[in-house]
Amino acid sequence: MIRINDILEKASQYLSESHLALIQKAYVYSASVHSGQVRLSGEPYLSHPLEVCNTLVDMRLDADTIAAGLLHDAVEDSGVSVRELSQQFNNDVAAIVDGVTKIGKVTFNSKEEAQAENIRKMILAMAKDIRVILVKLADRLHNMSTLEHKSPIKQRLIAQETMDIYSPLAQRLGLYRLKVDLDDLSLKYLKPDVYNQIVHGIKEHRTLGKDYIDQVINIIQNIMDSNGIQGRVSGRQKHIFSIYDKMLKQNLDLEQVYDLIAFRVIVQSVKECYAMLGLIHSTWTPIPGRFKDYISMPKGNMYQSLHTTVVGPDGEHIEIQIRTEEMHKVAEYGVAAHWKYKDGATFKPKDEERFVWLRHILDWEQELKDPREFMASLKVDLFDDEVYVFTPKGEVLDLPSGATPVDFAYMIHTEVGSHCSGAKVNGKLVPLDTPLKNGDSVEIITNPHRNPSRDWLKFVKTAKARTRIKHWIRTQERERSISLAKEMLEKEGRRMGLNFQKALKQGKLEPVASEFSLKSVDDLLSTVGYAKITPKQVLHRLVPKEPAEPEQ
Repeated sequence: MIRINDILEKASQYLSESHLALIQKAYVYSASVHSGQVRLSGEPYLSHPLEVCNTLVDMRLDADTIAAGLLHDAVEDSGVSVRELSQQFNNDVAAIVDGVTKIGKVTFNSKEEAQAENIRKMILAMAKDIRVILVKLADRLHNMSTLEHKSPIKQRLIAQETMDIYSPLAQRLGLYRLKVDLDDLSLKYLKPDVYNQIVHGIKEHRTLGKDYIDQVINIIQNIMDSNGIQGRVSGRQKHIFSIYDKMLKQNLDLEQVYDLIAFRVIVQSVKECYAMLGLIHSTWTPIPGRFKDYISMPKGNMYQSLHTTVVGPDGEHIEIQIRTEEMHKVAEYGVAAHWKYKDGATFKPKDEERFVWLRHILDWEQELKDPREFMASLKVDLFDDEVYVFTPKGEVLDLPSGATPVDFAYMIHTEVGSHCSGAKVNGKLVPLDTPLKNGDSVEIITNPHRNPSRDWLKFVKTAKARTRIKHWIRTQERERSISLAKEMLEKEGRRMGLNFQKALKQGKLEPVASEFSLKSVDDLLSTVGYAKITPKQVLHRLVPKEPAEPEQ
């Protein structure tokens, strides 16, 4: 079990004495409330919050987040109140623990509903304070690393949820280290045969690879030294899941995956990144189609690097990433590297331009009540691969893979999407269902007389486009049903000797709507138009009741 003193020593590299004292206090409190509790592994329960705390310190997070990591199970497992945590520590620590606790406390009719509601809660919590999600991800990482103590059924369920939700969320936040560990651990339980095959293959390759890695590092270091470029080089075997992902996407056997080794070159400036790229390409032959410039066009999660694959010594394919020190921090720790807490200020990602994807989700999450639809939309908007396209003004928009000009139009503005009549991609007219590619320049042609088409639902990818199109269709159908209801009520009214239009103008339908527990006359009329209430049922309530005859 990791020791609190080791964690505090690591944290002392960037936190003050008062902050370290808060973490120490949280540790003592956690040890007290979890005293006597044991995990399935047989270890003291305290081992879990300590591991979560250690991950948060590795990410160089603030003291409140680290303290919350130590206390994150105190409310759920030990009967401690949020108010008590607020009194013992501070409001921020208590709020983070409360947020983490609430994410898991859901009871629903189905696993799908429960999962959808859990994710909904995570998104809303993340919008308020991203530290809640960072603690939850660290919590999930340690739970995945001790998953062997669960039953096989639970192992698969937890691993699948991790692969579906937590790993992509870590990727969106730029938390590369967390993501690769979550991916590898998930694969271990979801596809154990494939996992073991890759592990065995890597071990065989590693016996040959150590000398090779050292050879390539020395060559790159000599290139840097002879050109006056300061920096460092490292090499490693690729992660298990990334190898599996390549095998899957390219339909390859393990023996056909050549670039099992990746190298990282870290230099001082952007200029030196491009200089090193040129020097590496003049040393080894680059493989066509394998160069990616994420410096000039960063990923949506803030990631920046140059990627290239070359034919290295002995004909081996090697992948090389080139970046600056600052880019490296962001590549490893994503959002955690981009902000620090000062004077109690709260980081709200929904206010940040680089978290525009979170604002999009918040825009539509309330409109999607069906759990299946919510999860399907979330997986597209949050977790799919992205394409980066340009507006006519040169601004970059990121969209999910497979997105079309209609998705692009709705991303610009709802009105642009609703009146989209055509599109130009790279100056040429294209059909509206054309999938956009990286680097495309997109121009939308609008027509005030054009409206959304139900056919668009067959090809749009983003939840924003889908919800706006459906909203327009529902509005149109409602208006048609109201118009139809008025015709039906007028016709039936004439037959009964009633003037429906007069009754409508005199406000006599409001009480009738209330009788049917409807909020407005329009609700009443649309219900008639949808044939849920008959015209006679409405009109009979407008007929004056005859006074009862006096008894003789």
